[in-house]
Amino acid sequence: MSHFAPQPRPCIDGDSTDRESKRHVIDSNETVGEAWSHHHAFLLDIAYRLLGSYTDAEDMVQEAFSRLLRTDLDPIEDVRAWLVVVVSRRCLDQLRSARMRRESYVGAWFPEPLIGSRDAQDPSDMVTLDESVRMAFLIVLERMSPAERVVFVLHDVFEFPFEKVASIVSRSPEACRQLASRARQRVKDEAGSARFQIDQKEQRRVIDAFIAACSTGDVIALLPLLDPSVMGWADVGGMLPSVSKPTVGSRDVAEGVMRLFRARPGATLVAHDVNGEPGIIALRNGAVRAVLALTVKQGLITRLYAQADPRKLAHVRHALDQERQNAEARS
Repeated sequence: MSHFAPQPRPCIDGDSTDRESKRHVIDSNETVGEAWSHHHAFLLDIAYRLLGSYTDAEDMVQEAFSRLLRTDLDPIEDVRAWLVVVVSRRCLDQLRSARMRRESYVGAWFPEPLIGSRDAQDPSDMVTLDESVRMAFLIVLERMSPAERVVFVLHDVFEFPFEKVASIVSRSPEACRQLASRARQRVKDEAGSARFQIDQKEQRRVIDAFIAACSTGDVIALLPLLDPSVMGWADVGGMLPSVSKPTVGSRDVAEGVMRLFRARPGATLVAHDVNGEPGIIALRNGAVRAVLALTVKQGLITRLYAQADPRKLAHVRHALDQERQNAEARS
């Protein structure tokens, strides 16, 4: 049984009638487009949770469809299941190769943030934003081994049976159960605060007060919003050794926030949902400079994650540009 309450998702296996109808879903370029529209968003959901990067997730999905075009279709009974296997295995390979690079990364390494465009034109390009993409939860996934992460995401988040997951990671079902159990315990120990029910209204109140304090440079006004044991991290692209460890305590975190986000000419802080919960986007002369994800519990900020690596802000820039273009078109 899943330990999440995900959005309704397609099962990895359909019934026999459904499978038969999918056997020839890609007999022509037209039906390739149908397969794309039916399964693209679902595959993005999987790949983003496995990799923590929208850019890499999109690459994995694109590669899977490219392989599909070059594959003998006759043996394929279920196109969606075939695509899930290809995407998951490629993500597993990617995680293994990325692990050494991330271990040598200077400073905190955070996932690529997502913002849900308020004017999305194509739902197939959107990742489903639920509790399994909250920043605190994704950071726990980053600490798992590649196999542990794949097993946990596929089974506990997407409810795929262990027998199917085992064939993807080349482990026995029993070994997969053990991997999932270890991952589950890690989530319980490290991300408990990421899984409680969020009061969106309360979180937005805290964020509005946070932005107001930063806009005036008032450290004292920021302190009441922070839990005494608050922890703050910043991912600046591995360029500053000074942020290799988290900042701990309300005073130190408040001063660090002011260094990064205090009012400057052309600087603006905008409230915007980040990874499915209220967050903040920092702009400078209209350009995205950083994204801030906050964990708020009982009215206080307990965790603060600042993503300032420009390479990981491409999706945010694209989503904001789309919002602006659509707003101009309506005006």
